[in-house]
Amino acid sequence: MTGSTGEGGLWRKPSDAIWLAATALVFIGIDAGLFLASGPTTGALGPYAALVLMIGCDLALLLLIRFPNLVAGLLVAGSLAMLASDLFSPGLLLPAEKPTLMTVPTVTPVVLSQLACLVDRRRLLWIAGVLAVLATRPWDPAWNTTPFGLLSTALPVAISLYFEARRQLLRSLRDRAERAEREQHLLAERARAEERRRLAGEMHDVVTHRLSLMVLHAGALGVASGDAAVRCAAEDIRREGAHALDELRDLVGVLRDNAAAEPKPPALSPAGDVADLVAESAAVGITTELSATGDPSVLSPTVARTAYRVVQEALTNVRKHSPGSSVTVSLRYHPGGLDVCVSSTRSGRAPDPALAGSGSGAGLSGLRQRVELVGGVFEAGPLPGGGFRTGAILPAYVPTTEGAAR
Repeated sequence: MTGSTGEGGLWRKPSDAIWLAATALVFIGIDAGLFLASGPTTGALGPYAALVLMIGCDLALLLLIRFPNLVAGLLVAGSLAMLASDLFSPGLLLPAEKPTLMTVPTVTPVVLSQLACLVDRRRLLWIAGVLAVLATRPWDPAWNTTPFGLLSTALPVAISLYFEARRQLLRSLRDRAERAEREQHLLAERARAEERRRLAGEMHDVVTHRLSLMVLHAGALGVASGDAAVRCAAEDIRREGAHALDELRDLVGVLRDNAAAEPKPPALSPAGDVADLVAESAAVGITTELSATGDPSVLSPTVARTAYRVVQEALTNVRKHSPGSSVTVSLRYHPGGLDVCVSSTRSGRAPDPALAGSGSGAGLSGLRQRVELVGGVFEAGPLPGGGFRTGAILPAYVPTTEGAAR
């Protein structure tokens, strides 16, 4: 609870002015009735001193929301004046004949109940404690002083604190529920983003690879066949495959733009996969040799998958951009990990424009991210005598759940 209130006016909203003015009028009526019942004061301040003091405290209600500390101070000062008058100068501020010995203004319960929402708790308890002492007069307890004093000071504060604590608890529970809902939504969004990124990676690495093979096979069939119908069908297959690669590139771009995490591809067998890639490359007319030394079992599955993707992307790029070249795939397994190198010679002929332009442009950058994610080093660039080299230095093990289980 804080003492800050609305800026720029006495009330935070128009309804505050209405209920405060109505309450002040009610208590002015009560104080006027008590004045008529008890009679005027007889001191030097005149016969209406008590009534003026009470009405002044009642009208202070209008300032309660904007100046709560000031109103509380006026209430305490008025109570002290009433007590001093009763003890040392009877009849000055209190009538000689009064219905109760309580020496606090009648509007005190309303002020204290509202202060619970306007000032901090420590200050509220101090104000309520001072007013309770002045109202009950514990040094001179009486049946018409102590009960009424506690009812007008301690009880309103206790009730207000209870309802304020209840409001804060409900607000806290509501905020906690909203926060949990937002966190659940963020987790769902993150899961969807991870799935999009995984799909984008797999589509780029697998589907693009297969489609490029299909386009090359169709092109080779169109060149080698002497049947016009076969050549026409092969050209249709090649053209549709190139269109499919373009659409796949756009789809992969959409998936990558909406993703926020690295892919987590399914497990692949490290043994024999690279040999299959080499065989596929050789089947479409690209001379490809594989050189492998060392023990492949030293690699964790995550690192083996990364090596597979490096070779796959490098061979796909050779088929797209360097037809007629020869390729050497070198795998050197050692206790520290794996060195991968895919180097190609100068292109033997011009690349197919449809096939060369079908890429998404994110293959090498995606490979670099994948390699660095497992703690490796990625290199790619042209060779001095022509051709291109793609290589990676990979560790033997990455601390993942899958690797730990292995």
